[in-house]
Amino acid sequence: MTYTLTYESEIVEPMDSHEMGLLLEQSRSNNKRDNITGCLIYYMGGFIQVLEGDKAKVLDLYEKIKLDERHKNVHMFSEDDNVERSFPNWGMAYYPIDANTTNKSEFEQFKRNLLLLADFTVPKHLTAKLFWERTKFLITNPPNNL
Repeated sequence: MTYTLTYESEIVEPMDSHEMGLLLEQSRSNNKRDNITGCLIYYMGGFIQVLEGDKAKVLDLYEKIKLDERHKNVHMFSEDDNVERSFPNWGMAYYPIDANTTNKSEFEQFKRNLLLLADFTVPKHLTAKLFWERTKFLITNPPNNL
């Protein structure tokens, strides 16, 4: 069994797809090394992430995220001990949505698909359930700071 937490935050400065790609590459490598799995949603300046793994390693990563200058308003809203992983084979999924290059219908389809995924996923524990609920909230109520 494992430890899991879910947090949300807002981005300080918008990232372009190259910057996001570099961040994901580094994070995937570190998470693989530390056997941390989960799911990251980044939408319109808001992050929601669930992290799963060894408690000490997950909490250490969360502390680094709280100190990361790219994040603000970091808030953990759920954690669970001794649970089954909800994302055992996930590093960090990423689908690039760029308002400058993505047409409106593709963007709307992405939102619908993410909302459907949130609705039809059967969470294995409370933290995963809250992750999907907050994801739906983020998609329907994005931060207004960008």
